[in-house]
Amino acid sequence: MSVPVNEGLTLGAISEIVERKILTDTVRISRPGEPVFNPDTGQYEPGPPVSVYDGRGGVFPEGGPGIVLHLEGQAYVDDSKSRYKLLTPLAAPVASREDTVTVTAAADPAAVGRTWRVLDVGETSTLAVVRTTWLDQVTQTSGSAS
Repeated sequence: MSVPVNEGLTLGAISEIVERKILTDTVRISRPGEPVFNPDTGQYEPGPPVSVYDGRGGVFPEGGPGIVLHLEGQAYVDDSKSRYKLLTPLAAPVASREDTVTVTAAADPAAVGRTWRVLDVGETSTLAVVRTTWLDQVTQTSGSAS
């Protein structure tokens, strides 16, 4: 007599739970479009952004503001004052450095419309449930009049 094998909780099952219970907001990942020639100025200008993902996700603060020590006269490219992480399903495309992330729908109305820049390519792992992408907030104001 054969006894059924109970695999327990699989990574796929965990991913489904996380997507349903945690990745409840909608985010858009965009990247700069192809440059467009402006005949009036004779210069190439950034084209309209291209959306590479529009779907489930969540943006979460990563602790408090980061502290970076500068060497006198040395610039630090990614001196992030507000480090965040974007969580997206594994099926979402991998974000690239300099992509932007915008929250387009969220339970918290204050999050809608906020924008972040991607600091590095989205992380991947052989034991992954969701994709993590590190961000720096671009919009530093809440948008409400004070």
